[in-house]
Amino acid sequence: MYKKVNFKQLVLVVILGLYVISGYSQNTKRPNIIFILTDDQSYGMMGCTGNKIIQTPNLDKLAGESVLFTNAHVSSAICTPSRVSILLGQYERKHGVNFNSATTVSNEAWSESYPVLMRKAGYYTGYIGKNHSPIGKGGYESGLAEKSYDYWYASHGGVYFYPKEKREIFQDAIADTQVEILQEGVEQFLDPNARRLKGAISFLDSRPKDQPFLLNLNFNIPHGATTSTMRQKETDDAIYKTLYRDLEIPLPENYIARADIKTPKLPAEIHHANDRQTGYDYVDTPEGFRERYIRQLQCITGVDRLVGKLRKKLEELKLDKNTIIIFTSDHGLFMGEFGLGGKSLCYEKTTHVPMFMYNPKQKKGFKSDALVQTIDVAPTLLSLAGAEIPNSMQGKDLSNFINGEKPKVRDYLYTENLWSTTFGNPRCEAVQTKDWKYIRYYKNNNISAQKRVELAKEYKIPLRVMLYEVHPSQMAVYRSFVEGPINGERPVYEELYHLKQDPNEVHNLVNESKNKAILEELRQAWKIEIKKARGKGKPKVYSYTNIKSKI
Repeated sequence: MYKKVNFKQLVLVVILGLYVISGYSQNTKRPNIIFILTDDQSYGMMGCTGNKIIQTPNLDKLAGESVLFTNAHVSSAICTPSRVSILLGQYERKHGVNFNSATTVSNEAWSESYPVLMRKAGYYTGYIGKNHSPIGKGGYESGLAEKSYDYWYASHGGVYFYPKEKREIFQDAIADTQVEILQEGVEQFLDPNARRLKGAISFLDSRPKDQPFLLNLNFNIPHGATTSTMRQKETDDAIYKTLYRDLEIPLPENYIARADIKTPKLPAEIHHANDRQTGYDYVDTPEGFRERYIRQLQCITGVDRLVGKLRKKLEELKLDKNTIIIFTSDHGLFMGEFGLGGKSLCYEKTTHVPMFMYNPKQKKGFKSDALVQTIDVAPTLLSLAGAEIPNSMQGKDLSNFINGEKPKVRDYLYTENLWSTTFGNPRCEAVQTKDWKYIRYYKNNNISAQKRVELAKEYKIPLRVMLYEVHPSQMAVYRSFVEGPINGERPVYEELYHLKQDPNEVHNLVNESKNKAILEELRQAWKIEIKKARGKGKPKVYSYTNIKSKI
């Protein structure tokens, strides 16, 4: 005998059921993710990372609500290998792509990049700004990068401070300056009612509302080549003309003008400092440093303003409660410390970068001194998206930090520089703990850039041809750089620094007998870490030349 059901009770049960299902749906909905990457931004270039001059209120607020990693590092301190490492979650020694490698990322390797895998997992993906990663046969000309995203508003190589002067894709933007042009791209990606940009490549008229999104926002600032082109035009915002110019700008700790260098930081036979690219000559004088540093501060304040507008837009579109934001930089930059300019070394100034992860569901922000790296970004993004992390990725999943946990990530952090070229930089590798860092250097037999310039002038050969063209034969040299140390090549110079007591890496303690135990520990750790970084099998790359490239 069936029991008679009260209609009101039935309706109430149905409503409660729908409420529970709805709540479950909201709680399990995959998050939107925005990944922001700056260029040449060292760790101490925001208020929240200790800078007393710069104005970064929006970044500081966001970082304060986030997991702020105080010990985050890149794996290779130069644009292309660092960015490829982020995309693939791999050390350069495994992926095998750099400016001097004569290679490009193969289709097979790219198929296991986080953008491809997240799109495959159902994310609507966008890429805005700078792409400095050659992908597919032919590299930048392959078109594979553009086809890998649902929305593309980016240029290969530099974006420049005034992008419309150099890059056709940005011609339709209303603004003239980089941050503001990229902001227009962000608006179109997020908001279906935003102004349509004719240059943007989009496979749908607007972002699907029922689909989670991944937005990659890649700046080309405060990069040296970009800040060199700032001209304080009448049309520029006041931020880029007058901000910080009324302040006394102190020189960095351990700054040395070029004319005052008596003992170089590294032996001349290892680091051919006189062959450094001329684009970094601004560090040679206090006046040159101050002018360039002001421009860098201005650019980061511009990025900060964009981040503030981005958060307001997310709130306006009711996306703020389910959008994770991750922020970091591709590497740092020397600004005359020890007389050095540029990057491509394993010192803290070039490898230590800002990095934080914001989750709106996180109750309280906190700081972590865990040893994390930018190669951890890819597996973390995939984990947050509920996608499988491929075995090819060497980075660590940091998603538990977003849930308020503070797990140990690694005992030893490994960095490397394989960009050893005519511009004088040495090959080197470093292994560090929270307290100590060990660096090893190899013989530098590269031909002098000065000699090449002299020859180019004598025979009227374009400097681009003499200094920057990449020939497939260079792959053999690069592969010897990769495999040499693993196969027994010995260092010609070593450094040991006590990072807790000497964070600026002034005092090399490698020859002090009292440090023998820690030195031996780190040497043994290096043997393990370099083999782990190399991985097994040959790199998944194509041979590449830029001889006929427009990039």
